[in-house]
Amino acid sequence: MNPYLILGILLIILLIIVFFVTYFLNKRTKAPEGCEDLRIGEEGCGGCKNYSCSIKKRLDIKKIEEDIDKDIKHTGNMSIDENK
Repeated sequence: MNPYLILGILLIILLIIVFFVTYFLNKRTKAPEGCEDLRIGEEGCGGCKNYSCSIKKRLDIKKIEEDIDKDIKHTGNMSIDENK
């Protein structure tokens, strides 16, 4: 076998091991004091231009759900009027 191939495989294995060790250690790390209940609101994402952010998507879905709930409460029923 080519020694560079073996070296490449060992390097990839080492990188995978480092990834999993750091991931595990990061999961075990507790939040700093005072940041346990830190929440990101819509005002925190207002200036962000990262449209693929999972937090932004979650907030957008939550806002849509709130709008739907308001519409349902306002109209008083859940039927969809197809004549509109």
